[in-house]
Amino acid sequence: MSALREDWKVLLGLLPSDWEQLGRSTGAVTRLRGFNSLNNLFRTLLLHVGCGWSLRETAVQAKLAGIAEVSDVTLLNRLRQAEDWLRQLCQQLWKDNGVSLEPALKGRPVRLVDATMVKEPGKTGGQWRIHYSLRLPTLECDQFDLTPAQGKQTGERLGRFTFQAGEVVMGDAGYCHPPGIAAVRKQGADVIVRLNPASLPLENKQGRPFPLLSTVTKLKRAGEVRDWPVWVSAEGARIAGRLCGVRKSEVAIQKAQRKLTRKQQTGKSKATAETRQYACYILVFTTLPIQHATTRQVLDCYRLRWQIELTFKRLKSIVQLGHVPKQDDQSSRAWLYGKLLVALLTQKLVRVGSAISPWGYYLPEQATPTEPVA
Repeated sequence: MSALREDWKVLLGLLPSDWEQLGRSTGAVTRLRGFNSLNNLFRTLLLHVGCGWSLRETAVQAKLAGIAEVSDVTLLNRLRQAEDWLRQLCQQLWKDNGVSLEPALKGRPVRLVDATMVKEPGKTGGQWRIHYSLRLPTLECDQFDLTPAQGKQTGERLGRFTFQAGEVVMGDAGYCHPPGIAAVRKQGADVIVRLNPASLPLENKQGRPFPLLSTVTKLKRAGEVRDWPVWVSAEGARIAGRLCGVRKSEVAIQKAQRKLTRKQQTGKSKATAETRQYACYILVFTTLPIQHATTRQVLDCYRLRWQIELTFKRLKSIVQLGHVPKQDDQSSRAWLYGKLLVALLTQKLVRVGSAISPWGYYLPEQATPTEPVA
């Protein structure tokens, strides 16, 4: 038990110094019924999201550990109230990990869309796909959708989201489809998505296939940036856009090639000569006109999306097991922020343990002892 208490203190040392004050100011704590401290409330919430337990199992485990005596209904209410608290903690931890959440496009509201699979524990545990949208730089989750893992209309698609005119929507290659891009443009918003050549056929001004491979291979030097006007046909209309590209460094190219080789060896995909050539570049499709965003601004925006994706990857590995609160959107959003918080704490713990200090954690703030007066 002493080791567990010590580990908990180390974990608390990774949080922003005002984490308790945030808990009170955001309304996460209106009363501590069933908890004897804000510390134990936070610890119980992390048991739920970090261990993947159901609300009922979390309540039982918290009672056995002597940190809380609450029902699953009370814990659900506390989870709902903690939504903004967990969101702001995530926001601060991302900054601590060296990522600025401010996009390169000034004056344009930016949203990230993503999806992940969740397998709940047990033989009867269901499989779910979580679809969510985050606003930058606040990390506000403005849309959350829970669907079965299989079936119609359950895959990654931009058409399931509602957008506002003037917004910029960023997504990975899974959202690179003509119908989704058309759905965004119909609502007056713009897109920045990683190009998937197989799912997004590009055209030139005359409506003929755009010579993608012969065009991007003109980028010969690492860091060389260019863009080309392209069009996408969707739902009987042609959507104007730009293809923005940059050549990777040799180190990044070698890493990408090794990844393709591993996938081929494990049978996950077949690495063709064409895919190996595309792996030398970062290619992004956007509907933003040049007067609204330079090529470098578009790529910087996607770079931010990629930096956040690194944390998303940890999030996706963490959320593979766990009970999703399906009672309402508020508890589900809070659960998502809790998972994201665990991922960010893991990332910071690795950084602190390997680079900050030889003992692997922050020293707590305390008064410096004074020498006795002779």
